[in-house]
Amino acid sequence: MAELDTIVNISDPAVQRIIDVTRSSRSSIKTVLIEDVEPLMQCIRVGVDFVEIYSSSESPISDELLALCRSHDIPVRLMDSSIVNQLFKGERKAKTFGIARVPRPAKLGDITDGGGDVVVLDGVKIVGNIGAIVRTSLALGASGIILVDSDLTSIADRRLLRASRGYVFSLPIVLSSRENAMAFIRDRGMPLMVLEADGELEVKDLGDNDEQLALLFGSEKGGPSDLFREASSTSVSIPMISSTESLNVSVSVGIALHARIRRNFAAKR
Repeated sequence: MAELDTIVNISDPAVQRIIDVTRSSRSSIKTVLIEDVEPLMQCIRVGVDFVEIYSSSESPISDELLALCRSHDIPVRLMDSSIVNQLFKGERKAKTFGIARVPRPAKLGDITDGGGDVVVLDGVKIVGNIGAIVRTSLALGASGIILVDSDLTSIADRRLLRASRGYVFSLPIVLSSRENAMAFIRDRGMPLMVLEADGELEVKDLGDNDEQLALLFGSEKGGPSDLFREASSTSVSIPMISSTESLNVSVSVGIALHARIRRNFAAKR
């Protein structure tokens, strides 16, 4: 393959573009920085539109990523390591990264197209947990995720992109109010199953239901809000040894979706 051009001047427009994208004070998020080979490749495969991809001059870009970029006509350049060090001063330095245009935000109506269950996160704010839930939901056949009271202003949040390993654009994820989420669930006729410590059903019972479900998970401290709890069809618990206070919410989502794996995989076929 042909040798790549190298950015050696900090005045190169690409450098300023990266500085602008990484500013936390941006009021409008139209472009986003995506870091590391695996997230970059995942985003390319699902059709995210990239402006350009870069790799530190000290870390040659992988042949697989380079071939994928060329097959999608994505420009690729190396960047002098001294410039990379200045760009990511005081934080983890990505060796390979790219600037992408943020896709159109998903709407609630996009979520049910896949036929799988819908995961609703009520008051879950830890970005690392949300990222893990994104990967799990995609792997186990959920159609999408509704985030309520997450403190996120966009799913194109750099922290969420890192935590999800780039999978945030691989299924519909919608930021919603409780009222709009509840109206959507009612309009679609989905039974709302709330995961709680003392549920009426055990999580294994979810496998017997062939309907498309809305599975609601509250924060570990606060649990589900009253609006969702009062509107739920039933509550579901995960049996645990009594001395265990609670499971991490991302673990709970994985257990619940695994109980639904037969139904959700069949819906994907």
